[in-house]
Amino acid sequence: MAINTTERTFEQEIEWWLIEGAVKNNRYKKGNPADFDRTLALDKGAVLAFVKDTQPDIWHGLCKRHGSESVAEAEFLKRLNSELNARGMIDVLRHGLVDLGISVRLAFFKPGSGMNQSLAALYNKNVLQITRQVKYSLQNENSIDTVIFLNGLPIITIELKNPLTGQTYKNAIGQYETDRNPRELLLAFKKRAIVHFAVDTEQVWMTTWLRKLDTTFLPFNKGSEDSGAGNPIAADGDYRTAYLWKEVLQKDSILDILHRFVQVSKDDKGKEKLIFPRYHQLDAVRKLVADVYANGSGKNYLIQHSAGSGKSNSIAWLAHHLANLHDASDEVIFHSIIVITDRRVLDKQLQRNIYNMEHKPGVVVLVDKNSKQLTTALNNGDKVIVCTLQKFPFVDVQKVSTMGKRFAIIVDEAHSSQTGDASKRMKEILADISLQGDEAIEKKLHEFAVEEAKAEAVEKDIDEVIADEMAAHGQQPNLSFFAFTATPKQKTLEIFGQRNVAGKPEPFHLYSMRQAIEEGFIFNVLENYITYETYFQIGKKIADDPVYGKNLANKALGKYMSLHPHNLAQKAEVIIEHFRSQVQHRIGGQAKAMLVTGSRLHAVRYFFEFQRYIKKMHYDLGILVAFPGTVKDKVSGEIKEYTESNLNKFPDRETVEKFDTAEYQILIVAEKYQTGFDQPLLHTMYVDKTLTGIKAVQTLSRINRTCPGKTETFILDFVNSREDIEKSFQDYYQTTGIAETTDPNVIYDIKNVLDSFMLYTDSEIDTFSKVFFKESKTQGNLDLAKLNGSIDPAVDRYNAMTEVQDRSDFKNALAKFIRLYDFLTHIIHLGDENLHKFHAYAKCLLRKLPRDEAERIPDIGNDVMLQYYRVQKLSEGPIVLVNEDGLLKQRTSSSGLPLEDEKEALSAIIQNLNERLGTNFTEMDKVLEQFVQDMAGNQEMVLRSKNPLDLFKIIYDNTIMDVVLGRMAKNQEFCEKYLEDEQFRREVDKILLPLVHERLSKM
Repeated sequence: MAINTTERTFEQEIEWWLIEGAVKNNRYKKGNPADFDRTLALDKGAVLAFVKDTQPDIWHGLCKRHGSESVAEAEFLKRLNSELNARGMIDVLRHGLVDLGISVRLAFFKPGSGMNQSLAALYNKNVLQITRQVKYSLQNENSIDTVIFLNGLPIITIELKNPLTGQTYKNAIGQYETDRNPRELLLAFKKRAIVHFAVDTEQVWMTTWLRKLDTTFLPFNKGSEDSGAGNPIAADGDYRTAYLWKEVLQKDSILDILHRFVQVSKDDKGKEKLIFPRYHQLDAVRKLVADVYANGSGKNYLIQHSAGSGKSNSIAWLAHHLANLHDASDEVIFHSIIVITDRRVLDKQLQRNIYNMEHKPGVVVLVDKNSKQLTTALNNGDKVIVCTLQKFPFVDVQKVSTMGKRFAIIVDEAHSSQTGDASKRMKEILADISLQGDEAIEKKLHEFAVEEAKAEAVEKDIDEVIADEMAAHGQQPNLSFFAFTATPKQKTLEIFGQRNVAGKPEPFHLYSMRQAIEEGFIFNVLENYITYETYFQIGKKIADDPVYGKNLANKALGKYMSLHPHNLAQKAEVIIEHFRSQVQHRIGGQAKAMLVTGSRLHAVRYFFEFQRYIKKMHYDLGILVAFPGTVKDKVSGEIKEYTESNLNKFPDRETVEKFDTAEYQILIVAEKYQTGFDQPLLHTMYVDKTLTGIKAVQTLSRINRTCPGKTETFILDFVNSREDIEKSFQDYYQTTGIAETTDPNVIYDIKNVLDSFMLYTDSEIDTFSKVFFKESKTQGNLDLAKLNGSIDPAVDRYNAMTEVQDRSDFKNALAKFIRLYDFLTHIIHLGDENLHKFHAYAKCLLRKLPRDEAERIPDIGNDVMLQYYRVQKLSEGPIVLVNEDGLLKQRTSSSGLPLEDEKEALSAIIQNLNERLGTNFTEMDKVLEQFVQDMAGNQEMVLRSKNPLDLFKIIYDNTIMDVVLGRMAKNQEFCEKYLEDEQFRREVDKILLPLVHERLSKM
């Protein structure tokens, strides 16, 4: 009898491990789904049993005050329900509740020191319980696959899927989004279950807030073997996702997460968010703590975590864990934790997080006056101290540490160039050149940029400064450094890195840029990266192309493209017009842009040019400028001193806050906000500054943050080459190339290819568009049904296609059309309403087409729900990343049909073909050569060979049969085999198509 591969078997194996397979002290109890009270959404019996067992005296007091045990039970459960609904599960677990003046605990957490034996005994009495198929609803008989309880209180729900039955974690996510009502008490935000996992044998995803189709699930995966998304193959032959129940859900682990990781935070508007650690955050903190416990103080650690990794939370969690860490002898390991950062929000975040966990105010001390304030805090034994690099006196800290005190120093990556200190070391340059002509102005601007670049080049980031100090003073046994950075320099690696088996330094923990991109936490900023030369070519071609309709926007763009911008005025026009036509409407009309300039003088000049042009054109655009220090210039007619604050007309400390408002759209910067500046609404960056190495990575990464409605980024670079940018990113993300210029006409070529399949009609697209582009306030009850009804006929025709290759070709071409359209609309305004309608239709159609068995699960970016695109009708589709080691590709000019295979000697290819198919066509090279010669006589084929290979394939497919039939008399055996054997024909075409294309394209 074959093995049972159903989901129930998957459930049973997880349950077995937790109740029998785990170490005895970590084992769960098996719960009974009948014991779950749907009204209270908890296991009443288990809750009461825990309280009575761990706090008998308190329970006795409650019974006396309530008059009897039965009344006490009913009233206590009523009070517990009220507190859970008002304060939330995590707060009640951490701090208990008060009933009639008596404090009752609902959980006991592990004490930091083993000396408190009574607390340790109570901790061991916590009861973890796994209950399967829990019917939770008061409205129906729906059940959750698995619910995890702590002392009778539900803390985790899990929906399990088994790919062997044809379902994956995506189906589990779908269940949560469509079949699980978040108004049910078990699933209500914060009130009961803290996190919801969608799990299969390959991946784990999670959410803390169920909101139907608005739910955001995040990956809770380890990362692949080569630093990408997903999970590695389990070393012991287990499930890839076994770490969830064998590590994360183990007793010490899950209780620690509830105690010192899970956070409820509020944004500036008071909106709450429940934060559950991502796997790499949990892993990094625990591995660091374990190493410190094993080795004590005196070691250095480099944590290379990409942007988008949540470093602020990781630092807060690490600081809290280290502050409470004791060694095997129950001695505190660190007397104080010092966090060195330039992030203004981090001290508040640390204070809030630690208060939420311990309800102890004053644990976090901010050093914001002078360095003496820090040494005083250290001598006082303050537990967590936050300071800037300028307030960190290395020598004084060393002196205090020699007095028998040990310190952990956490170095945040917020880089010093955020404050523009380089300019403070420069001599002031008087730029009184306004009356000397354009050439003199250009020369002076260049000189100014060169001087500031030199100063910026020697400016050091925080981790470098600390590394220099450590190199100068030596490693101290009482000091441990924890350096967080996404882009470590060589010196940082040498000082903070740990040595591998080859003796070379490497990070202690890694969360790569690649993994962050593939998991959807940041955008790949190189995906839509274009130099000005390429932008010029595309814009000019669009403006001059007579094939499709031109409108005023095309003509206006053509005007700017026809002038290579040698001066700031022309560049200002290009930037503003591009922003208005291609950027401003994105992210629901909230998109912002940054212009990175070569110097402070450039920034000032750009600011005035922007203001002049905006006023001239009567545009409504808000512009801010940011640069350190003072610039003297005669740009306004007389010599004046310009600062960030007097140009913006408010203090520079308010720039970040002001830019976050709807009043301002473009920020012009010089030596400021190029690192450590997080503004998720930043969509586009204009670069007018030479960028190399780490500075290029840090600067361009300002636009990589995600936010709702943001589906892509865009960079227009006036200065740097693709090759230089590629080299800069090489060390931090595996990339060896960015695609070349895209021909805009290709979008119509691909559309023609799609039309040739005859799977949809114009009337179906029109019906779709009438519904899709409706304003949400006018949406009818049956509109979604109409939307689906307009797509379903094409799906049915697709399913009726008998040739697998035809289905594959159509789907590939459809995906390519969507990606290319998305890319082109960043650059130009096509002005084609029908093409825009088809683009929206194509995105929805692609999501409804069935996935072939061999097809990879699509990226998370492709799974945006249909409703999102109906509301966000003007936003373009998400960026689709190419997941190949060593190559990041731009949008290509291909139609999505099969691409050219890796080149190999023709003789070797033919030999391989004969071996695989059992044929013996020894003269095949000569036959193929004859075919090539026949096709070379076809002028249409020669002309079309100038197109990319996949577009050339269209005319090849229409011609090849005639060529073969024409050769039947001389090569009968070969030609008959080609006509009758589909597999043979496909293999020959793989050889012949690129051969003909290459040969004819050179004619």
